[in-house]
Amino acid sequence: MNFPGGIGGGVGGGGGIGGGVPGIPGAGGTRAGPAAPGFDPNDPNVKWLTNAMESCYAKTAMSGVAGFALGGLFGMFMASMAYDTPFHTPGAPGGVSGVPGSAAATTVSSLPLRKQLAHGFKDMGARSWSTAKNFGAVGALFSGIECGIEGLRAKNDMANGVAAGCLTGAILARNGGPQAAAVGCAGFAAFSAAIDAWMRMPKDED
Repeated sequence: MNFPGGIGGGVGGGGGIGGGVPGIPGAGGTRAGPAAPGFDPNDPNVKWLTNAMESCYAKTAMSGVAGFALGGLFGMFMASMAYDTPFHTPGAPGGVSGVPGSAAATTVSSLPLRKQLAHGFKDMGARSWSTAKNFGAVGALFSGIECGIEGLRAKNDMANGVAAGCLTGAILARNGGPQAAAVGCAGFAAFSAAIDAWMRMPKDED
């Protein structure tokens, strides 16, 4: 049915709904605009970058850097918590109090403010550097071993993390003998299993 004066000659007419509204820009037709630019997954450069980031070398390096940064922050925090001790300041004259023939202990709080700050920053830097190196070594070692095991098994499950944790703990405690290596293996394996199980838990979608 065609009513006189209708819009576009009616719904079934030549104008139709898809004909748009005269005078309103962008309201005419149903043509889609150009596709948004993005990364082509078939691009050789994108493939090379993806493969490089998923390689064991890249994972080991990134875990080492992340562990180094986390260890530095943790060492800085621990150094700030253990700023003053009842023993003598390292490098300063004085012995241990209560020991016959030993001079009185020189605590940090008894030093001038400038020396207190210098000692505090020096101790903080030394602890941060030491902790950062340890955390970085553990992170890189664990990530590299786990990636190698995953590549050999061609599987991604909890067994990779448990085995990597066991080997990492055994390597770190190797200087303490076989018993220490076994304890380190068991401890790191249990810790890795707990973290991996927590990471693989289904997330609540509330």
